[in-house]
Amino acid sequence: MAAKKFHLGWFMNFTPDEWRESIGQGGSPWDGKFYVEMAQTLERACFDYIMIEDKLMVSETYGGSREAGLRGGVMVPKHDPVPLAVAMGMATSHLGVIATMSTLAYPPFLLARLSSTVDSLTKGRFGWNIVTSAEDLAAQNFGLEKLPARELRYAMAEEYMQVVNALFDSWDADAVVLDREAGIYADHEKVHPINHKGEFFKVRGPLNTVRSPQGRPVYVQAGASPRGRDFAAKHADSIVSVASGVADMKAFREDIRARAAAIGRDPDSIKVLFCITPTLGETADIARTKHENMLNAPYFIADMLASISAITDIDFSKFELDQTLPERLVTNGEQGSLDKFQQWGSGKTLRELVVDGAGGMVSSVELIGTPAQVAARMGEVMEEVGGDGFLVTTPVLRVGRRYLVEVADGLVPELQRLGLTRTEYRHQLLRDNLQEF
Repeated sequence: MAAKKFHLGWFMNFTPDEWRESIGQGGSPWDGKFYVEMAQTLERACFDYIMIEDKLMVSETYGGSREAGLRGGVMVPKHDPVPLAVAMGMATSHLGVIATMSTLAYPPFLLARLSSTVDSLTKGRFGWNIVTSAEDLAAQNFGLEKLPARELRYAMAEEYMQVVNALFDSWDADAVVLDREAGIYADHEKVHPINHKGEFFKVRGPLNTVRSPQGRPVYVQAGASPRGRDFAAKHADSIVSVASGVADMKAFREDIRARAAAIGRDPDSIKVLFCITPTLGETADIARTKHENMLNAPYFIADMLASISAITDIDFSKFELDQTLPERLVTNGEQGSLDKFQQWGSGKTLRELVVDGAGGMVSSVELIGTPAQVAARMGEVMEEVGGDGFLVTTPVLRVGRRYLVEVADGLVPELQRLGLTRTEYRHQLLRDNLQEF
């Protein structure tokens, strides 16, 4: 029986590369060339997509200061993902490019127009990672004192999706007729205002861009809370998830699929990709040593705590490293990420929580060994989970050339040899490649 194929993506952001390593770019330059070359490498390895994370502020959560984030290059500096997505898309032919854009920052018309433009520029390979933003500091960059409550943000996001979907459909598929003899470029009867008047948005439409190759970009989402899972099950083509072990991965995927089926959606149309950080070496001992060196690096704990503080809006500098967290924490920020991190009831100290699954940033599945060993384990995990694939990343999303090559030229060929990942692209559109298997 042939192995069941799964999908591969990579999760990164437009920040300094792994600048502390002796083999790397050293944190500059900022012309994007390193990441364009990264996209070309991932295309050579037949990844489905590369996804660019984003935040809209300089965090001051950890220790009540900007110092930790700026000193370590953690979450900042961070450049806009959309121009980088265009650059990567124009330098590749098949790889999907996903940019994070917040419903807080972009009026629906602007986001729809921008997405349609990039999808045309990339010939149907663009995707939007849907976020509402989860930081008061981000809200303060857009005229607000603080974020709306989470439930209100989701209500606003639901209407936002209604608006952008209508805008994407405001041009019929055959609206552009390009009839030179009759002198007609587009049929005006096939371009429609949407005349949306809702609780939060008022948008006339139509878009003034042609209908893009995919009709709308691929939607990616990372909802982890119950409300976030409902949103993702309704809208997402692909879901990014972090899980505490294989059983949790399986339970999350089954929950998403059940929610999708309950609203009449085909569960197979949603591809759940779990964040992982494989550690690879010529031997298992070498890989184990590399992993231990990463965890024991003098900056690892501080970088991870600064990162999870920025994401969750909880100042983890207030807690003792070698004690358990005193209480279950809640936030108006990313509650799902916080829940994954704190693992309440596990009895783990804060230091142990940081080490386990890289502070809640990657799934707690041990993938340490030679490329052949890790590839086999990934196949076992996916067989138990049921699908749909993995999103390779690093604990604070930084990446160096050495790690990129280890994955693309070491791990992926082993996955392909086992029949677990694609060896060629069969479709032009990102959505079609995602739906291939």
